[in-house]
Amino acid sequence: MSLKYTCPSCGTPLGYEGLCWKCKCEQERQAALAWTPEQIVEKQRNLIQNIQRLADMEDPEFADFWQLLGYHDVITPEIQRMALAAEVFWPCEIYYHAPADVRDGLIHALLSAENSSAASNLMSCLAMQGDDKAMETLLELERNPRPWRKGLYVDPSSYAQIGGWTFDKEGQKIQLNFDTCYPMVKGTTGEKSPVCIGREREDTCPHCGGRMVDILVLDGRDERLKFLGLDGILTATCCPSCVGFLKGPAFNRFTLDGGVEVFPSELFDGAEKTDCYVSPEEYKALTENPFVLGEAPVPLFYGAACQDVNTIGGFANWVQDAEYTTCPHCGKPMKYLAQIQWDTVFDCAEGTLYVEFCPDCQIISMQHQQT
Repeated sequence: MSLKYTCPSCGTPLGYEGLCWKCKCEQERQAALAWTPEQIVEKQRNLIQNIQRLADMEDPEFADFWQLLGYHDVITPEIQRMALAAEVFWPCEIYYHAPADVRDGLIHALLSAENSSAASNLMSCLAMQGDDKAMETLLELERNPRPWRKGLYVDPSSYAQIGGWTFDKEGQKIQLNFDTCYPMVKGTTGEKSPVCIGREREDTCPHCGGRMVDILVLDGRDERLKFLGLDGILTATCCPSCVGFLKGPAFNRFTLDGGVEVFPSELFDGAEKTDCYVSPEEYKALTENPFVLGEAPVPLFYGAACQDVNTIGGFANWVQDAEYTTCPHCGKPMKYLAQIQWDTVFDCAEGTLYVEFCPDCQIISMQHQQT
């Protein structure tokens, strides 16, 4: 069935008149990025005055919050203090790097919590605040659980991961996120980039017979990527058809000269081989996508509330829960590296691919989430 309309911006066939969802997101982002200082102050003031509407996911406050945080990094201590006073503990990102007085208020509320739901929200907020005293509090609660712990699925150290860090049994803090973020942007024909999404390979997937793809190739020697601490090339390789069906992450080992060793996976617990759902046309779209590394860093939450933004570093837009893979070699939690929104690079899949790596073992994890 042919669709009647096309997006006036990109030409995508549509069943309705107007912009496609991706062009609409881009239009809204560009509008938010163009806010004047006066507009930012006004939106901050409105958020303070109507902070409960944020918790209730009411617009414009909900949309304004994510645009203030993600595009301008201007969630002020005044906003955080008002949220604490109003007992607004969601979204937890409102407390990212909040000042000491707000942190102490969160700790008091957490230690006074009587049920697992309240404790869960408050631990998430404290994880986002993330300083040493926040860690000491979560560590103490892990070592000496309160009664509400029985109503939760995971320990406080797992809640810490929401803030991009965790701690081990000895109480040593482990950073899971990088404090720098770069966007992937649409480049011009032939433009060179130290990051490539979707590079063609010759080998095939043992499960579906489809072509494997270097889904992310990253040259850490580029000045923009020095924050990763990689003196060479990182390559993440997977089957784009099967990676979304795995019962766990896909893994490979990389060498800094560009080499790759793909680890076998027990797909479907030994079930019969599956079909490849990626057509030749979709492989072509994936491996010829226009994305290149942006020239300048952006706020850490730039891609954390968007379904159309691919980023290196910073925070992810977790579709479900924050999920940091354990390195299969050393047993340590891996560091979050990148997110790739599938439907920005081809049309046959939805959801997000999260790429993590263990710097010590040079092992990469690729895991998929979707609604």
